[in-house]
Amino acid sequence: MVVTSRDVARLAGVSQPTVSRALRDDARVSDETKSRVRDAARLLGYVPSEAGRALSSGRTRRIGLLLTDVDNQFYSHIIAPVHRELEKLGYQLMLHTESADNDTIAERLIANGVDGVILATTLMESVAPVRLKDRGLPFVYFNRTGSLVDADAAIVDPIPGYVQAVARAVELGHRHVGAVLGPSNTSTAQSRESALRAALGAHGISLSERDVRRSRYSANAGEEAAKELLQQPDPPTLLFCGNDVVAYGALNAAHRAGLSVPQDVSIVGFDDLPEAEWPIIDLATVGFDIAGMACAAADLVVRRIQQPEAPVEHRAFDSTFQPRRTLAQAKPA
Repeated sequence: MVVTSRDVARLAGVSQPTVSRALRDDARVSDETKSRVRDAARLLGYVPSEAGRALSSGRTRRIGLLLTDVDNQFYSHIIAPVHRELEKLGYQLMLHTESADNDTIAERLIANGVDGVILATTLMESVAPVRLKDRGLPFVYFNRTGSLVDADAAIVDPIPGYVQAVARAVELGHRHVGAVLGPSNTSTAQSRESALRAALGAHGISLSERDVRRSRYSANAGEEAAKELLQQPDPPTLLFCGNDVVAYGALNAAHRAGLSVPQDVSIVGFDDLPEAEWPIIDLATVGFDIAGMACAAADLVVRRIQQPEAPVEHRAFDSTFQPRRTLAQAKPA
């Protein structure tokens, strides 16, 4: 025999709608009544129907996490902390993957019946935020932001980490610096380039366009870009990479070219992924609290669902430099 909310209501001595409100932790129901309803539900083995909850509340308690850059290893490290934080808040995580950031994404997200969305791989020119705003579906930016709509965001501030990294590089004698930056249509690439150039400029070092390449955030793209820089007649003694995955590619490029890291060339990444501190890699990098930032995005999207008129909030996480094996004394000219 299937136990229903009406059975719980009879045992608890309340109405069926009160059972639904009590199990949703509705503030209109007293703590004493909530306790009585939960005890009755537990005794009868009653499990609320998610579909029924959605019909009665107009909400599915599901949050979408949108990824379009699915090959980027960075994003695999945010799924678990987002899931755990949403679960604590009473929501389920739904992963949505798309091959491209285009005009149809928003409609597919809306059709999948989520209460809100975390946009994790947004391009600067993406129209998805515009469509989501027009349709009234709450969303937040994670890591990358778009230029067409201002919205809640959990992002990293690259300035402190680059200030520390450049100061250490200068101490080690590096003056000829190159960079493999991320794609120019991402906010992360733009903010990191600006922070890096400013930190270098404070020490009188300029980043020549001859020593700059821009690539996708992938190991293969990073390897190709670094290969070009390292094949120059007068290559840089240090490469700053747009993220750790790109830096892994740069390490491969140096290895294939017969160069030793850091004796011949130093390499610095960004993100401080767990693999970066493996002894076999030991990558010097600019890091930040990835899990904390992922949890912040989860908190922000739930806040936006529950408080749609709240002011827009940007939570910026400080970066710090992690000195490791791949940054050492500059090779003499």
